[in-house]
Amino acid sequence: MATEKDRETNRLAGRIGRYARVGTNVGGIAAKMAGARLLGFDLDNEKNAADLAAALGGLKGPLMKVAQLLSTIPDVLPPEYATELAKLQADAPPMGWAFVKRRMRAELGPDWQSRFSSFDKVPSAAASLGQVHRAEGGPGEELACKLQYPDMASAVEADLKQLQMLFSIHRRMQPAIDTREIATEIGERVREELDYKREAAHMAAYRAIFEGDPSVRVPTVQEGLSTRRLLTMGWLEGEPLLSFKEHDLEARNRIARTMFHAWWHPFSHYGLIHGDPHLGNYTVFSEDGAPAGINLLDYGCIRIFPESFVGGVVDLYLGLLEDDQERVVAAYERWGFTGLTKELIGVLNIWARFIYGPLLSDRVRSIADGVSPAEYGRKEAFKVHKALKELGPVTVPREFVFMDRAAIGLGGVFLHLRAELNFYQLFNEQIEGFSAETVAERQAEILGSAGLNVA
Repeated sequence: MATEKDRETNRLAGRIGRYARVGTNVGGIAAKMAGARLLGFDLDNEKNAADLAAALGGLKGPLMKVAQLLSTIPDVLPPEYATELAKLQADAPPMGWAFVKRRMRAELGPDWQSRFSSFDKVPSAAASLGQVHRAEGGPGEELACKLQYPDMASAVEADLKQLQMLFSIHRRMQPAIDTREIATEIGERVREELDYKREAAHMAAYRAIFEGDPSVRVPTVQEGLSTRRLLTMGWLEGEPLLSFKEHDLEARNRIARTMFHAWWHPFSHYGLIHGDPHLGNYTVFSEDGAPAGINLLDYGCIRIFPESFVGGVVDLYLGLLEDDQERVVAAYERWGFTGLTKELIGVLNIWARFIYGPLLSDRVRSIADGVSPAEYGRKEAFKVHKALKELGPVTVPREFVFMDRAAIGLGGVFLHLRAELNFYQLFNEQIEGFSAETVAERQAEILGSAGLNVA
């Protein structure tokens, strides 16, 4: 007899409903874009972008997250769309208690409540794919239960279908960037986020990476209370990162320095990045009234890179630092860029110098002067878009998508904190003695111990 959990997988009714809710809005905007292009009319992009953002903002599911991701990639969306969609937050109205009880019963059985000494009816957080409830196991055992919304498999497939339609329209409009690889990458990563067993394995890998580091805390998983759609973890006490915006510079710098380490260390040593830099995915814990470190809370979007790509990132940095053009070109080739010309390399370097800029000067500085977190990277993206229009369409390697997204998000954190650090020094500490072969060995060991396949 089929269980409720089985019936949720790709349920046809759920998918049809999702198409009805999403397809009308996305399809209407896409049709307007195509028609205006064909007939030579101008669109009111600001109005259409605001309408689309409003429609997407009320939906649970991955499309919100995808929209935020696309807003950081040059030329994938018109500037007005990027501005509006970047405002979307990964918060949505939560499931009511009746829904929660049914979902918990589907995951842990009819006696699920007996397995907790307490379980908060009201979620502590509601996001795009699920919501978190605070609970208690044994005496003093504080837990966080991340419960996936119903019909998410249907929602993902419906949303990705609409995304493919938008990209198809985009490719007919003489774009600067070919989105085929981007679409493939987004599809694979978003589908992975549905699997909480995989997220638990990501968490195990990060716990091993930061074992013995008191400044970065990773939740422990309660395997007996977890399934593919329910992830039960130890509760980590902390305060929102933005609550430290008005603390003194020393405190803000301490948090920023820890964030830099928590992001770059797994990448440079193991080829892993935390690919969803939403501010709600970090909290700050304190000791003796001062910030002591960060809690990393969400591991659904972890990107595992081949060592060759990690080596390309380091080589591109060193090539820019030493003005070594041959090394720069070799790095782009290792990333997967093809058809490189002198003009294309010059355009790619605009974006590279923006991303790497703070890491190239050996001095204390902010990540960017006179720029708001929401506008971080927009000016450079416009320059790239304008230049690529003359050369495109350029196929962006799929690995670039989440690397770019995470780098922009991390920069936004530093801007929020108004941090002033020597980013050159911090980065060179991470790549000292770098070896792609060593990254491959470490990655195989860490992923193997967590039960994950090597990329």
